Amino acid sequence: MQKKSIIKLSNLAVPTLSKGRFNKEKKTTLRNDFQRDRDRIIHSTAFRRLKHKTQVFVNTSGDHFRTRITHSLEVSQIARTLSKFFNLNEDLSETLSLSHDLGHTPFGHAGEEALNNCMKDYGGFDQNIQTLRIVTILENRYYNFNGLNLTLETLDGLIKHNGPVKKLIKFNDILGKNFFKNKINFLNNSSLEAQIASLSDDIAYNSHDLEDGLKSNLFKLNDLKNIPILNKIISKHKKKLKNYSIDLIVRQIIREIINEMVSDVIKTTKINIKLNKIKNLEDVYKSKKKIVSFSNKMKIFDFKIKNFLKEKMYFHKSVCINTEYGKNIIIQLFDLIKKNPKKYININKYKNLSLERTICDFIAGMTDRYAINLYKKIK
Repeated sequence: MQKKSIIKLSNLAVPTLSKGRFNKEKKTTLRNDFQRDRDRIIHSTAFRRLKHKTQVFVNTSGDHFRTRITHSLEVSQIARTLSKFFNLNEDLSETLSLSHDLGHTPFGHAGEEALNNCMKDYGGFDQNIQTLRIVTILENRYYNFNGLNLTLETLDGLIKHNGPVKKLIKFNDILGKNFFKNKINFLNNSSLEAQIASLSDDIAYNSHDLEDGLKSNLFKLNDLKNIPILNKIISKHKKKLKNYSIDLIVRQIIREIINEMVSDVIKTTKINIKLNKIKNLEDVYKSKKKIVSFSNKMKIFDFKIKNFLKEKMYFHKSVCINTEYGKNIIIQLFDLIKKNPKKYININKYKNLSLERTICDFIAGMTDRYAINLYKKIK
């Protein structure tokens, strides 16, 4: 019955029949292995919490700004489009897109920085590795195992969200030595599906952060006119100001930015596949270069957008006030909970972990709102 769900994909794709999971499970006739992974992510507690976790603006700042969950959904849409074009495993790309930010702390990257500082003497904190802790240990939904028991291919893609892993020190400190029992080759390249999810992450946050920044009046369209590619797009659409609202024009500009970047990825990836003589999945894994990538021209565009957003948005005074507030809450919560952990955490449930790692897991899982309310309650 399982064979009926197998779709003929490109030779470069990860097959819909997985190599397996750490804990064996019965197959289902309704969904392939990666559809099951995706559904486990969607039904997880960690995924639901993303709706109240900061993307750039603290979750209490406004109802229309992106949160981690809307960001993940937008990444997923872009990744599915790219995977479908190349006839790859669309379900795997979707799963990786939806799950890549599960390990994010409250208050975004500021929260990650604060928690890493709290854990500097205890192995540190890394949001990508925290995602792995969630899907392999912390989610508690099954009788026979901890975590979500995702496929090896999904775990491989999450591990290599930023590419092959050459140094395992932080993995060993946070997850434990040889946690993956030699079933993951850390030095191999990631699948095309994983590379697509990773680059879709960049496309999504570049575009939606520009839109949120414009919506919040942190900068104006004219501030963007010195960025190549973007200046042409803006000039074309600004001519329509007499007939349409600025909000609608901004949305059209963002749509075109996404289209430009996605089209560039398709064109460049086709060239890379040919130049690197990628004929099958094994060639993908053995390749020393990323196959899914921007052109050099688009890399410059991507770099300039990121720098612009850092200067005008991420380091803007109003944003920094909130992120510093969030950092302080996390540092204070860590110290306050450590003084009386039994009041907030079931210590016996996590008896195999250090107290500090247990507190770290607890805080990393909080939403912005929960962290703020708990801090007000116990400070």
